[in-house]
Amino acid sequence: MLDIIKEYEKLKHGLEEQYQNAELTDIIRKATVSFFLGKVVEIEIDRPVGSVHPKHEEVIYPINYGFIPNVLGGDGEELDVYLLGVSEKVSAYTCKVIAIIHRENDNEDKLVACPVGMKFTKQEIVQMTNFQEQFYIMKVEVLP
Repeated sequence: MLDIIKEYEKLKHGLEEQYQNAELTDIIRKATVSFFLGKVVEIEIDRPVGSVHPKHEEVIYPINYGFIPNVLGGDGEELDVYLLGVSEKVSAYTCKVIAIIHRENDNEDKLVACPVGMKFTKQEIVQMTNFQEQFYIMKVEVLP
């Protein structure tokens, strides 16, 4: 995992040198999430199945939701990951990133991951993440 983070940091710094304008933040954000597509990552779960959203108590997590430690997303906090295919509560998980949810009206994107060897269709991903993504304009990019 440390190699992946180092590789990501190299990409990020290269982009910072290449682009010196207001679009840089968006370019880095897209590069960050795209970098992880297809990679096996270790995530920490901070909102396991059944958790209540910390700011919106009407939102209850039907799936595990967490982040990649030490990797910042577009909001300046750790990069968020939906974990599909694991119905029990977990605190950490090694999984494969199978999709990206690109939020068009927000400053962050979300990764979608599942156990290695499992697959989900774009429609299944939209359905399973709709509990939270319904509030955003988004596009889903799925691993081919």
